[in-house]
Amino acid sequence: MFFKTDRQSPTQAGQPFPIGPTCIDGGVNFSIFSRNARKVELLFFQCPNDTGPSRTISLDPFTNRTYHYWHVFVPGIQPGQLYAYRVDGLHDPAKGHRFNPESILLDPYAKAISFPKDRKKGTIPLKSVVCDLSRFNWEDDQNPRRSFGQTVIYEMHVSGFTKHPNSGVAPPRRGTYAGLIEKIPYLVDLGITTLELLPVFQFDDAPREDGRRNYWGYDPISFFALHQQYSSNSDPQGAIDEFRTMVKALHKAGIEVILDVVYNHTGEGGEHGPTYSFRGIDNSIYYTLQKDKTKYANFSGTGNTLNANHAIVRRMIVDSLHYWVQEMHVDGFRFDLAAILSRDENGNPIENPPVLWEIESDPVLAGTKLIAEAWDAAGLYQVGTFVGDSWKEWNGKFRDDVRCFLRGDNDMVRSFVTRMVGSPDLYENDEREPEQSVNFVTCHDGFTLNDLVTFNNKHNDANGEENQDGSNYNFSWNCGVEGPSDNPGIEALRKRQIRNFFAATLLAVGTPMLLMGDEVRRTQRGNNNAYCQDNEISWFDWDLVKKNQDLFRFVQQLIRLRLMRDTAQMKYSLSLRELLQQRLIAWHGVRLNEPDWSGNSHAIAFTVTSLTGHTRVHYMVNAWMEPLDFELEEHPTMPWKRWIDTALPSPKDIVSWEDAPLVTTSSCRLKPYSIVVLIALR
Repeated sequence: MFFKTDRQSPTQAGQPFPIGPTCIDGGVNFSIFSRNARKVELLFFQCPNDTGPSRTISLDPFTNRTYHYWHVFVPGIQPGQLYAYRVDGLHDPAKGHRFNPESILLDPYAKAISFPKDRKKGTIPLKSVVCDLSRFNWEDDQNPRRSFGQTVIYEMHVSGFTKHPNSGVAPPRRGTYAGLIEKIPYLVDLGITTLELLPVFQFDDAPREDGRRNYWGYDPISFFALHQQYSSNSDPQGAIDEFRTMVKALHKAGIEVILDVVYNHTGEGGEHGPTYSFRGIDNSIYYTLQKDKTKYANFSGTGNTLNANHAIVRRMIVDSLHYWVQEMHVDGFRFDLAAILSRDENGNPIENPPVLWEIESDPVLAGTKLIAEAWDAAGLYQVGTFVGDSWKEWNGKFRDDVRCFLRGDNDMVRSFVTRMVGSPDLYENDEREPEQSVNFVTCHDGFTLNDLVTFNNKHNDANGEENQDGSNYNFSWNCGVEGPSDNPGIEALRKRQIRNFFAATLLAVGTPMLLMGDEVRRTQRGNNNAYCQDNEISWFDWDLVKKNQDLFRFVQQLIRLRLMRDTAQMKYSLSLRELLQQRLIAWHGVRLNEPDWSGNSHAIAFTVTSLTGHTRVHYMVNAWMEPLDFELEEHPTMPWKRWIDTALPSPKDIVSWEDAPLVTTSSCRLKPYSIVVLIALR
């Protein structure tokens, strides 16, 4: 519901804090920062499709300005009111200023944004919405507060999870926060502990001229407003409540919520991009500019870079994080292209970035999960060297090394083993905990796991860029045929490789992350950059759940047994170095105690003995095209049982301890491209 502003009571000076719109008795206080503005106008609108304001309030630079904050209290304003700003000042791009008194601008601190119906970009201006954040009943909501040692992350697109017509979710809930709630039993059954949601900050998803639209959402136009189009409720206030209801329901099921946040750039693009907010409010403050100030630094690869370590921008980022933790109850954040946050206003990397240390040391964020994508689009790569004690990191080296070894590349044994034991080459020296590395083989950006074993090359023709977009370095292997195949041998090998990747990810030391739908072989038809595919290419196909129930079960059992393993180890609270020093690890090849580290080796085995000595686990990996016989150590009081064999059909591929068959031979034959795990308990 939107409220009209027929009542025009006299305004009052207002206060500079809090920044943004604040509902107080009798009206709303508005506050916005602009150091270089000469004039600021607050605009009120009656309807989302209005092109002009119904009321304009000019802010007096003497009465309504404190320092560089422009503020006013307007009596009679209620939640639901549409508003925006016009900001005037010097228009001199050569000096970094792009003020335009005609531009209608969003409030950077607005908690909701109104989109006109059937809007095309650049036609009808967007409006901010006054919201009441106090009315929601959180009841007894409690954050699950899972340690990283008890965390299995599931990366998900909120809309794509239930948008397919076969999802069983009826319109208008299909493809929404409410629709996700209906599928919580599926997530509980799978066993994941933590959802990592692709961006839910408001972005402009108006279709391009070719009809394609922004699907991933990595172009925010606000760091506080929720993406309205993922809500089944057309009222912006209702969308906020729907998101909160989703978080509350996930918490009740024991599942955490992590947001993929984009604080490195905005949807305003480069110098020829649209103006939504920041460019028109104070361009030289919010953005990192080149020496030629008419151009934007582009460390994000999207046209602009946020000036994250400027005091005002830093405050906005921290305030945004506070909002999502305090008002929306989220449990953590994954920072897109986080290395950009370590650059100064000139784009140079700095040793102790203020914004990163402020986030790490902030008491409101204490206990919140912080995960960095520790690189940017300009080549700054900080995996293993990201600042602070609280940050975990996406480990791109795990992805690449595991892919290469399991497809049979030469000279990969040492790299594979290093990734499996927590990447000590990256994290051991800093006394980091074993879960410092977020291990993944697939994520939203790139092939799905099914496509990783089905295609040698990307097939992005549907994106309309002549297959020039997306990475050419996928380290994939089609197992002999490009694309889907009816050949039983190829299909069996692909299934085996998929199980291998899951086993490596979920058995490795670190925090595992899985991609939505990989557990049922979701395919993007070879598209490794489906950023603009808001269709069945990207959506979760729910028919696959029944079709690939055997794979779902394999992943489900792996997660369950991993969490049991980590629960037993939690009481020791060791660093990665201590864990590797105190756990007895014996390395083998096909012969006991004779690991082959040569470049031509494609096999490795290792035995891990628990700190108490009550559990021994023996891992054998054959990444070669022929079967291999691995010698086994005999231990009369602790006989081996076969827990996992990725070459066996379901349900023999993974079994419970009670159902695990005894191994009575002195060797174990592994089929080509397979993993076998034996376990012995005292």
